[in-house]
Amino acid sequence: MHYPILLFFEVGGGEILLIMLAALMFFGSKNVPQIARGLGKGMREIRDASNSIKSEIVREAERVKEESGITRELKEVESEIKKNTEL
Repeated sequence: MHYPILLFFEVGGGEILLIMLAALMFFGSKNVPQIARGLGKGMREIRDASNSIKSEIVREAERVKEESGITRELKEVESEIKKNTEL
């Protein structure tokens, strides 16, 4: 079973094992958990920031949608008043 993130990089199980082994040899067994923890925190911060940006965009889109609805209603009322005053 392939995970979507792994399909993006086209990395299989053997390659991941090789990367983990190289990281273990390069950084040592004591530093690998700290590095993984730091990477996890960084990824979480990026995900939270992107979710915040997405929610801000959705809020602004809703606000603009509401404002355009109000503008449309005002134009309808204005045209109705013009019709009534012309009679």
